[in-house]
This record gives sequence, structure tokens and C-alpha cells, in this order.
Amino acid sequence: MLEFAILGLLHESPMHGYELRKQLTTKLGAFRAAISYGSLYPTLRRLQAAGWITEESGAPAADAPLLTNRRSRVVYKITAEGKERFQELLSSAGPETFDDPGFGVHFAFFARTDQATRLRILEGRRRRVEERREGMRDVLSRAAERLDAYTLELQRHGLDACEREVRWLEELIAHERSGRPPEVTTPSNLPPDQPEQ
Repeated sequence: MLEFAILGLLHESPMHGYELRKQLTTKLGAFRAAISYGSLYPTLRRLQAAGWITEESGAPAADAPLLTNRRSRVVYKITAEGKERFQELLSSAGPETFDDPGFGVHFAFFARTDQATRLRILEGRRRRVEERREGMRDVLSRAAERLDAYTLELQRHGLDACEREVRWLEELIAHERSGRPPEVTTPSNLPPDQPEQ
């Protein structure tokens, strides 16, 4: 999934490693993109060895101290073969795209994905979350009396999260089937909180 995300970001514009890591966090969220430089740079080297990206020397790092060597930053660019590989990964809609890491990365690039593939991924993800939800319901119904209050609350929290995600996925699926994009909700157009009484 890291390969897919890097190719997707470099498809948008060339970047150096620090910027790539920052954009991965922005695009995928801090928890989904908890990527260390120890995994980023080996992946960049693998992509380069495959011929999917190239590196060029950019301007010296602006924050380098004046009396140092002031090494140039390496800027990574996607190649024509890398763009083909990205399109190939973008159009895949197998079971790996329904799980948490795969779904999040694919969803981040949904604007570039065709409608049929988006729909297959969303429906597969919904099935996966519904299975998880049913498993949690089963655990709660069979073991609720044996769980302590905190473990029971954690299970309920997980069940609530699954139910919310299923509703969200159903809304997205309805939008896809209607041919219109989802409505964007931003903090400025959320309804105001109701004061407690």
C-alpha cells in the first residue's frame, strides 16, 4: 500500500522524501500513515529499482546551517512506467482493498478511480465491516455477563464504530449508484452543536 500511495502522490507532483512523508500523513491521516523514514526510503529505492520513479538533485535544503556542506535535496519523480503501475494499482478491486490499510489508501485516490471500481471497493468494504459488526454483536450477546465494565464498553465502542462506518459506506454507495459525488462536509457547514439542557 505504501508503494501505491507514493506513486499516487508523485503522480500529482515531484517531491522530496520529507514532503512525501508529510503528504502521506495529510492524505491518509496520521494513524493510517504512521510511516517512518526507515520504511519510506527503502520503498523509494525499490520503486526506483523497478523503474517507476527517478531521483534528481534539487535545491539545497533551506534549513542547512551556513557553514555546512548544504547537500541538495533529492527530488523524486514518477516515470511513464510508474504512471502505468499506478493506474494498474488504482484499478485493482480485490479483497486486499476491503481491509483497513488497503481501503484507506484506495479511498484517498478515489477521485482518479473509475466509478465501477469505486463501487466494487465500497461494496466489498461494506461486506467486510458488516462481518466485523456481526462478530462483535455475537461476542456481546454470548459473553457480556463475563466481561468487566471497561472491556464491555470497549466492545460497544467498536460495535458503534462499525455501525457508523456501514451507514457512511451505504451513503457513499448510494451516491456512486446515482452518479453524483458525495457531499463534502467541512467544519463551516456542519450544524451547530445544540446546547445541553
